[in-house]
Amino acid sequence: MIQPSTSNETSAHVITLTPPALEKAHKFLSEEAEPQGKAFRVSVNSGGCSGFSYAVAIDLKKPDDVVQSYPELDVVVDPVSLQFLKGLTVGYEDSVGHAGFTFENPQASSSCGCGNSFDVTL
Repeated sequence: MIQPSTSNETSAHVITLTPPALEKAHKFLSEEAEPQGKAFRVSVNSGGCSGFSYAVAIDLKKPDDVVQSYPELDVVVDPVSLQFLKGLTVGYEDSVGHAGFTFENPQASSSCGCGNSFDVTL
């Protein structure tokens, strides 16, 4: 597994991307019309059947983001999402019936069957 370098955060890396997730995120970034200054954003939204849901997007970097640099790809997390995502592993699965990013969150106290919604006790 490739380990990223991290800025704006004093602890160990916040999010780990598996090789398939890294490959897919890099592919999405390379398909952007103007990829300069953009990164793979992992965030948390309020909602979903368990309280919170994961979100990923290609987005512009913001000054207060925590930036993790992988070869040819930066992964960014906003400060609010950071508290819910420390230790998260993002994977990518492409199988019959499911294609998409997967999330393994050691902080999740519960999650729904789809794996995209979770709850956490801070």
